[in-house]
Amino acid sequence: MFLAAIVLGLIQGLTEFIPVSSSGHLLLVERLLGWDTSKLVFDVALHWGTLVALIAFFWRDWVSILRSFAGHVFCRQPYGKPDDVKGYGRLLVPIVVASIPAAVAGIGFEHKIEAWRGSAWIVAAIASALIGVGLLMLLAERVGRKQRETGSMNYADYIVIGAAQALALFPGVSRSGITISAGLFRNLDRTAAARFSFLLSTPAVFGAGLLALKDIVKQPMPSDQWAVLGVGFATAAVSGFIAIGFLMKYLQRGSVAVFAVYRIALALAVLGTLWHVAR
Repeated sequence: MFLAAIVLGLIQGLTEFIPVSSSGHLLLVERLLGWDTSKLVFDVALHWGTLVALIAFFWRDWVSILRSFAGHVFCRQPYGKPDDVKGYGRLLVPIVVASIPAAVAGIGFEHKIEAWRGSAWIVAAIASALIGVGLLMLLAERVGRKQRETGSMNYADYIVIGAAQALALFPGVSRSGITISAGLFRNLDRTAAARFSFLLSTPAVFGAGLLALKDIVKQPMPSDQWAVLGVGFATAAVSGFIAIGFLMKYLQRGSVAVFAVYRIALALAVLGTLWHVAR
């Protein structure tokens, strides 16, 4: 059980932020190794581990966002300081607006998508999503002009990126992959697209973690599961923090194409294995 917690924590932490799909990788591991990645202990550990990674990496951004909003509401200060050239302090309302599509989709479809986990066709569907979003990432990399910073974003950008995040409910899509691609299509530069993607994902991951905690209250875990939860949580948090740092630094100069190629290669290997088994 501890080995499973470490392996799943690593997969969640790395693939939640690198745009290759954490849910797709977790389901593929579940089918390959026979582990039940939907167990409550793993849901709690992985969601809260990735949330800690997000907050630990972007805490300065969130302090700026919350301080600016509080000053605007309670002290009638201008929304965002004049020296806030990148516009981080003005992002609270946009993040809330951009989170609405994913929240609505989650309420309406999450249980249905969860029920698909055991379907015979889900692995082929994940492979198809890996390929589809991989091709989308290649197109976004090619056509996006990469000229805009976060401070130049408008509500059209927030709504487009927020709608893209809603698609990440389906395994194989990748929250970071689809939202970074949407940002590139809106001509954001790579690091601006990734930063807004990660800031936007924070409320979604927090909400998922709260739902998992609610389930624990309804169905308490056995005492021996708490140690497993701690291992999975720590592994997801540390690996997630490393993955965010790697991606933000890489995107200063590097292309998302390398991740798109990985997605397509993995999907083709999965489809090839399915075809070989079916023969």
